[in-house]
Amino acid sequence: MTDNPSYSDLKKQNLALSMESQRCKVAEEAFYRQNAYLKALHETSLILIDKIDKEELLENILERATSITGTEHGFFYLLEPGAEQMQMRVGMGFFKSQLGRLVTIGQGMGGQVWKTEAPILVDDYKCWPSRISDKVLDGLRSVVGIPLKSERQVLGVIGLAHVNVGKRFSHDDITVLEQFAALSLIAIEKARLYADVRWELAERERAEAILRDSERRYRTLLESSPDPIVVYDMQGVATYVNPAFEQTFGLSRDELLGKQIDFVPKENWPETKAAIELMLSGKKINLFETRRLTKDGRTLDVQLSSTLYHDHDGRPAGNIVTLRDISTRKRTEQELQKYHDHLEELVAERTTELAKEVDERKRAEKALRKREKELQAQSHHLEEVNTALRVLLKQREEDKKELGEIVLRNVKDLVNPYLQKVIGGRLDTRQKTLMRILETNLNNIISPFINKLNSSLVTLTPMEIRVADLVKEGKTNKEMAELLQVSKNTVLFHRYNIRNKLGIKNKQVNLRSHLMTFGK
Repeated sequence: MTDNPSYSDLKKQNLALSMESQRCKVAEEAFYRQNAYLKALHETSLILIDKIDKEELLENILERATSITGTEHGFFYLLEPGAEQMQMRVGMGFFKSQLGRLVTIGQGMGGQVWKTEAPILVDDYKCWPSRISDKVLDGLRSVVGIPLKSERQVLGVIGLAHVNVGKRFSHDDITVLEQFAALSLIAIEKARLYADVRWELAERERAEAILRDSERRYRTLLESSPDPIVVYDMQGVATYVNPAFEQTFGLSRDELLGKQIDFVPKENWPETKAAIELMLSGKKINLFETRRLTKDGRTLDVQLSSTLYHDHDGRPAGNIVTLRDISTRKRTEQELQKYHDHLEELVAERTTELAKEVDERKRAEKALRKREKELQAQSHHLEEVNTALRVLLKQREEDKKELGEIVLRNVKDLVNPYLQKVIGGRLDTRQKTLMRILETNLNNIISPFINKLNSSLVTLTPMEIRVADLVKEGKTNKEMAELLQVSKNTVLFHRYNIRNKLGIKNKQVNLRSHLMTFGK
């Protein structure tokens, strides 16, 4: 038997050495890969310290996760507070064109991870039953999704994908992605805290600006107030006085601030003390009238209002007192009272005088009543006389009517027949015209309505009356000029005066038609 190993033994030893070498190589690759994971996680953790922007942090985390797992395609879905859909906020490679995509719970990789709250690994997305029916996504192959889960809920999903056939993610990749997901939660929480702090700072700055503006506005109000204003602390020490206070009481701020102001007259201390106690009990002092002293010893009548103010904890911190100098008003009221008393005296004197006048009036009324009785007797007598006169007047009217009928009948029977014979005789045109005028005037004289005609034409001159009669007869201006032996312009002048006196000047009224109405 020889000590040299056989061929089979050498073969077994070589195989064992080869397997050991392979294990060492796998272990070495795992070591380097683990080292790369740790390095990436360490660098990402350092970035979390320096960066604040949430989107930038998530992009950096996704970039390192894709680099470690050997892909270029990754995404982040994020859920906003109170939302019912997740939105893809960060995308790389294939998913860069998918930014803004929304998924509901259970929809696609993001929705399924959201629903199960656990990692999901899909070898071929195109054949996966829960895929989103979108041809754009048909290019995906192996896809892995990890939930970003806080203590209460899923805040988002981190996912990676391969687009080449044959490339797949391992469970080691899931482990690494879970560590990146933990870093992502830290980034989201940090961004949220930073946003809260920034919002709180902005609110605080806004509140401080409002307070400064309010303080400036109230200080301006106090400084410009025409009424004296003083602010006390709870010990009665003056902490603020406005210019009106200095001017009214002749005291400067240096003399007043940090001290108790001694300007209450002794006789007014009891009522002032009672008002202070009432104010300290929480009641507001409003328009309380009292008196205060000035630096030069004058005593002013003042109207005082006071109220407590409180600190941030709601405890009384002091009181604000507003005073109004009513000395002038008081003097005016005194003068008015004197004037009122004087008026009362005058009223009393006048009342006495009126009583005398009333007595005299009563005597006069008694005399008037006596005179009234006498007048009533005279009135009765006059009534009887009037009755007699009315009877006489009625008789006179009847006589007048009878006389008119006699005159009308005599003219009709005794004058008109002969007048018609003369007109029908051999007369020239001028004579006939004169006779027609004579006939017209005679008819006017005997007309029972002659008073109406005369009253209407009472303001006309004799010549104007003659022209008016010829107008009523329908004569032209030329005919009237021949009959009256005047010029045509004279006739026009009289016609103008007639229209003016009758009130129809510059009116579309026919003069003849208007004159005819007076005879109706």
